[in-house]
Amino acid sequence: MQIFDVIVIGGSYAGMAGALQLARGRRNVAVIDAGIRRNRFAEHSHGVLGQDGKPPAQIAAEAKAQLLLYPNLTWIEGRVESAEKTGNLFRVITGDNQTLSAKRLLLATGVSDHLPAITGLQERWGKTVFHCPYCHGYELDQGSLGVLAVSEASVHQALLIPDWGPTTLFTNNCFTPSELHQQQLAARNVRIETEAVSEIAGEQSAIVKLANGRLVELAGLFVASLTKPASPIAYDLGCELAESPVGFYVKTDESKQTSIPGVYACGDLGRAMGSVTFAIGDGALAGFAVHRSLIFDGLPA
Repeated sequence: MQIFDVIVIGGSYAGMAGALQLARGRRNVAVIDAGIRRNRFAEHSHGVLGQDGKPPAQIAAEAKAQLLLYPNLTWIEGRVESAEKTGNLFRVITGDNQTLSAKRLLLATGVSDHLPAITGLQERWGKTVFHCPYCHGYELDQGSLGVLAVSEASVHQALLIPDWGPTTLFTNNCFTPSELHQQQLAARNVRIETEAVSEIAGEQSAIVKLANGRLVELAGLFVASLTKPASPIAYDLGCELAESPVGFYVKTDESKQTSIPGVYACGDLGRAMGSVTFAIGDGALAGFAVHRSLIFDGLPA
């Protein structure tokens, strides 16, 4: 059985960025990819230098094609079912019962987004409902915008959004803004709507239906999804988690190593904030770190 230097679990932007550095370091790398990108619901990816406005699938496909030019890189389509430490190696078993071993693991499985249980919200995710104004705000052309609260932390998001258009914060019975919150929101000309939200409708715009029957039409609605690791692999390996105001991610040190020696994490899985740009940079950093560990950890102390 072939023993890889590194197995990268997850072949989206972060995983590919890490694999690229490792392949260029002439290490034998396997990338195992389930093909589920976090931004698969968005038609275009914005704010990515050199790729602004391209469909996410196109960016990923072009990156994969470039990776496959490296003969020391193996790409495996499929899902990892389990991973464990066995002696000095890590053993990974895929959904079709392939068993692979490696000296290091790089986890890039991303996180899953969990939205409030409001009719019509999930169906419009990535179309007229968004999480990141830096990724989608400019294209809304300074139209009327909204922020759907998930907690008190949504005030922070509401204070950002007015740079992209007139903004309404829908508290949706999640919390009552404090006096300080009200002062801050007023300073940014954010309108507060306390009526509960019953449904999100509309195709070209986001139509917010309130419990009292009133309709509010918006160019776009922002909501901070609650996140958790998309794959159980990090849990199974025993990696320590960290918590942000909007969910959980895998805790790493400055070199992107997790609490389990030899296991690294990058991209949305290994940081509190996510975007394509952050994922690529984080993956590259992790790739450098894993490569260095393969060199220096084996030298006499």
